[in-house]
Formats: sequence, C-alpha cells, structure tokens
Amino acid sequence: MGKIILENAFAQRLMNWYAENHRDLPWRNTREPYIIWLSEIILQQTRVEQGLPYFLKFMDNFPNVRSLALAHEGEVMKNWQGLGYYSRARNLHAAAKYIAFDCGGEFPNTYSELLKLKGVGAYTAAAIASFAFNEAVPVVDGNVYRFISRYLGIGMPIGTTKAQAHFIAILKEWMPKEQAALFNQATMEFGALHCTPKQTKCMSCPFQLDCVAYQAKAVDNYPVKASKTKVKEVFYNFLIIEHHTKVWMTQRDDSGLWKRLWHFPLIETAYSMNAERLKIQVADLLLLDQSDLQLEIDWQTIHLLSHRKIQARFWTIKSKHAPNKNDIFGFSWSELEKLALPQLMVKYLQHREDVGK
Repeated sequence: MGKIILENAFAQRLMNWYAENHRDLPWRNTREPYIIWLSEIILQQTRVEQGLPYFLKFMDNFPNVRSLALAHEGEVMKNWQGLGYYSRARNLHAAAKYIAFDCGGEFPNTYSELLKLKGVGAYTAAAIASFAFNEAVPVVDGNVYRFISRYLGIGMPIGTTKAQAHFIAILKEWMPKEQAALFNQATMEFGALHCTPKQTKCMSCPFQLDCVAYQAKAVDNYPVKASKTKVKEVFYNFLIIEHHTKVWMTQRDDSGLWKRLWHFPLIETAYSMNAERLKIQVADLLLLDQSDLQLEIDWQTIHLLSHRKIQARFWTIKSKHAPNKNDIFGFSWSELEKLALPQLMVKYLQHREDVGK
C-alpha cells in the first residue's frame, strides 16, 4: 500500500503509518457486514490474539447470518465458551435472528439502523457503518481514547457520554469523509500497536513533536479514567455429586451471572465455610439426609470478573442417594463437553484432567 496524500496533516501521517504497519486480519479487506459485525462483537472486551480463534470457529460453523440465526442457542453458547461476557453471545444470536427473519436477511446499512441491533452500541455501530459502508462516523474505542487523549492532552475522564461526544467531534473534523473506513482502522490500530498502555513507542512516533503528553513528559497520565466500580468478593461452593456414573448439573436462569449456562450445583456464602457448616446447606439444597453426606474439598481457585472476585471451592459430595430436585440433572462426565459452561467450570474440568481423574 503506497503513501496517501491528503490535505489533513494528521490524517496523512496516521494513514501512512497504517499503510506500513497494520496487521493482516481476516475481517479486514472486506466490506461484508456480517464478517465485520461478528469480529467487532467478539473483540468487545477481548484482545485480538484471544478473539481470533473464536472468530475463525464461528465463521466455520456459522458462515452467514442465516446459519447463525437458525442455530440452537446452546450451540452458539458452546462455540462462545471461554470468551466470557456471555451476554455478547446471546445478543449476537438475537440480532442474527432479527436480521435474518425481520429484515429479510438484509443487513442494516446505516449507523442509525445498526444501533437497533441488540448488543450494538455507538462504537460497534460506527465500526460496522464505516468499515462495511464507508459512512463517515468516527469509531472511539479504548485504543482511540488513549491515543487522542495523549496527543491533545485531554484530561476529561473517558468512558462517559460527554467524553464520547467530545472525542467524536474532534475525529469528525480530522476524518477524510471519502476514506472513513481507512481512517477509523488507522486510529484504532495506532492505539493498539504504537500508542500502547505501557512501553509506548514514543521515540519512533510520527506524532512526537505535536503530542502534548510526550512534550509534557506525562504520557502515563493519559487517558484519565473515571473511578472504578468496586469489586465485590464472593464465596462460591460448587458441589460435585457423583452417583451411578452420573455427575449432577443445574442450568442458570435468565438473571444474573452466567445466564442459561450449566454449572455444578452452587451454594453462595458471605464468607469461607468449613465442611460441617456447609453440610447443613448442602442437605437442604439437594434434599438429602445430612447424616448421609460427606464433604471434601477437591479444588479451589480465585476467579476474577470485572465486578467481582470469586473465591471458588469445588467440593466432592459423597452420598448413598442422588439429589432429589427437579432442577438438577445427571450427565456422564463426557456429556459435559456438549454443554455450554462458564469458564470457571472449564477450569475445573481441566484440573480433573491434569490430575488424571
């Protein structure tokens, strides 16, 4: 890709950098909105390196919007397993159904129409609108916030509606309207590869002389972030109940964490509990005789989410009887591979495999 000549000096430098340094990714060099939409949903809260295998797997199993719309939810969730933020997968599936059945398979082709898709906000709508349809709408993600806030020395806390509007207004002034897609790709890529959170490449930066943060020796001060949400510590006790070659599982409902995913029966407590104290709650949950129960810790770990720190213990439960509840179901261990599971359950199954169980 040769050098690009524009009147706008910022855009010219940026897009020339992109021409020489951008990554070759499968969702680039295409105008197909399904491919772009799928990649953008996967890359929300996910690094490219982690998301790429999932993107390729989805494209293999659901090569177009109709195939995704016709898939069973459990199949979609199983393909998503391990990416976290599972509401993204549910919204992806719901939006695919809307496009396939309500829009006649025609992908919305404007920013305003794209915003109507479930799970699509301002950033994702702008990405699809510009990359697929070259609509002149700036894309502002974390990489762009970091790059532009350093370049202009913007001290406004990011992640707010006010900040989003401010950054979009700036980028609209700089964006060459006929090359919106290329400009947006370049701003995102520059933040991802060059103007990085740490170990920035300031000494080889084409914007060094104009960068307010660099000139003030204050690169690490940007972007300014709003106060973080307090992380809540919770104690999860998962019950591993084996009976007649079956292990017992339950499916989450439509509320809270892990919607509609499968996991081992769970008792959440406000603090760490020993076996004797937990046994009372286990007997009550599983409708079993307390004197018939034996509890032993099989594995414990800390699992971090954006809003909570889970102190997880996996207890082996021994009993002469199977659980007597209609919302707990028996599966063989091999059948668990077919269920959509939270990443924490996957980690436990990996532990079992590692110790040869």
